[in-house]
Amino acid sequence: MCPGATGRWNRYREIIPLLSALAVLFISPLASAQPLPDARPEWRRIGNTVVDGSLASPAGGPVLRVWYSENGFVLYLQTGSGKVYETNDFENWIASSAAAPPRLATTSSPTLPESAAQVSRSTAPGSTQFYALGKAVYASQDRGTTWISLTQFRGQSIIGEGLNDLAVSPRDGDEIAVAGQFGVWRSMDGGITWTGANETLPNLPLRRLARTPGSGVSARAVIQTGDNVAEVEWVAGHKAGWIPVEPDLTATETAVRQRWSETLGLQVVASASSADFVYAGGIGGRLWSSADSGRTWRPFYVAGGGNVESIHVLDGEPRTALASLATGDGGARLVRTINGGLFWDDITSNLPPGSVHAAAADLKTGAIYAATDAGLFYTVNDLRAAAGATPWLRLPGLPEAAAYDVKLDALGNQLFAALDGHGVFAAMAPHRFLAPRVVNAADYSVRAAAPGGLLSVLGRRVASARAGTLELPVLAATDAESQIQVPFEAAGTSLELALTTSSAGRLNLPVPLRTSSPAIFTDRDGMPIVLDADLGVLLDAMTPARAGARIQILATGLGRVVPEWPTGLAAPLENPPRVAETVRVYLDRAQLRVIRATLTPGYIGFYLIEVEIPDIVDNGPAELYVESSGESSARVSIYLSR
Repeated sequence: MCPGATGRWNRYREIIPLLSALAVLFISPLASAQPLPDARPEWRRIGNTVVDGSLASPAGGPVLRVWYSENGFVLYLQTGSGKVYETNDFENWIASSAAAPPRLATTSSPTLPESAAQVSRSTAPGSTQFYALGKAVYASQDRGTTWISLTQFRGQSIIGEGLNDLAVSPRDGDEIAVAGQFGVWRSMDGGITWTGANETLPNLPLRRLARTPGSGVSARAVIQTGDNVAEVEWVAGHKAGWIPVEPDLTATETAVRQRWSETLGLQVVASASSADFVYAGGIGGRLWSSADSGRTWRPFYVAGGGNVESIHVLDGEPRTALASLATGDGGARLVRTINGGLFWDDITSNLPPGSVHAAAADLKTGAIYAATDAGLFYTVNDLRAAAGATPWLRLPGLPEAAAYDVKLDALGNQLFAALDGHGVFAAMAPHRFLAPRVVNAADYSVRAAAPGGLLSVLGRRVASARAGTLELPVLAATDAESQIQVPFEAAGTSLELALTTSSAGRLNLPVPLRTSSPAIFTDRDGMPIVLDADLGVLLDAMTPARAGARIQILATGLGRVVPEWPTGLAAPLENPPRVAETVRVYLDRAQLRVIRATLTPGYIGFYLIEVEIPDIVDNGPAELYVESSGESSARVSIYLSR
């Protein structure tokens, strides 16, 4: 990429019991930890903090109280977690030190719209409005003699069920605010129309990240309002909010826990498995493990431990697992086994007071991440042999909130955190500073390189790069990531990359090489970078590809071009070189007509594939992938419209 294209590159990346006594032997004082990298992740939020739940506006989490200032110019609320926020522009919320006032006594009324409804009278000058709060919101123009419902439509509440509080502005009797299980709602016309005020309120009751995003896969999370648990999905491009979906992932987990509860005769609240190893956790620090797919079980008790909140089994080593526990009677809150559950040792160390809700780890580097009431922490330990607990450090850059879940992507490159109220955040996993990795720059996959293609080096600022006698231009570099281009002249079956870095001197990383190794550019939410050829707009869930239209796919790794083109030079704006190898594109496994496949004008290492959508398509998502020289890209999803 040329220097002038750096900004455009960045834009595209945004768019890219006896046992417990014996276990004491395994609990030693703090071991000498490896030096931890100076981890300052560059966090980005995935999605927002509201749910598109088919209500009057996007919904939020539970709000218990709502009230106006004495002059009516400030609106306050108290969330289900007890935090207080205020707004003076009725759009943007900030944390507040105000205390919730006592609830007002209900106003006397000749009648009630429903039993136990709380009646409020407007104190605004000249107003005679009466309002009532029950299962719905009601208004009366005759001082409570007759009532009309303001929030029920065809038997459904347009602001959600579970209403908790109502406030009338002291300035205007027609201005009211209502707090409920689905956020805070405001009306300026006496309840005729309603608008949610949840978009900037950090109150999404996020409890777990059910699935991390990737190529063709959207993020899924679990939210909880009271006893109600729901699964939501963030569809890239659908900016209104998280979308409720069928709870397929949570339903499967619930069924597994129920199965093990029946087998063990005690309540199982967490479980995980890998190969033949199965782990289960219960209340009061109970843990069980099985090495034969659940036919026989071994019990373990974490003395003083709370309920087991989650269990994480390390990829590639089913005998190693981490169990996270709620706060108990001073016992361990994060324990580890390296022998399939025979013993669990305490690695809580200096984690702050409060529950540990979840953990994730990378086997190679020994990096462990813990989601706690006090935020997200990490340490480095030996995950292959018995070792003492090591000190934990808090990862900076995230909002001050409880972290309820933490996950790594399948390749261990990206770290995801679910924060109560604030949503899902992602960044390059800090352990990449300990173990750099070369990935495809388009989709962060680990695949072969190809002549002319783009690679990213995670965990290092690269100053120069060579492969034998070939020099690889460094197109962009930060302390966390660098982009390089494979020379068009590269040949053979592998590249022996020799990288000079600013922090670790010389670094040698081998990479397989193929004639073609196609990859479609995706943003970090997993949405492919596909454009409408005529309009030049990015296609997503809100702007689907039209039947019969031409679309342009941004890719890399398509190999050599004709005529030959210099490595490290932006492609010409006119008549860009075409791809030498045959390129095929498939939509739901049907081959599309490829109009052209060239270098992308004005860019380095980007390829542009223009194809034609069939005249007849089904509405909704469709699978798209590129194939060249027998190699295929990852499958991604694009949205179609008839």
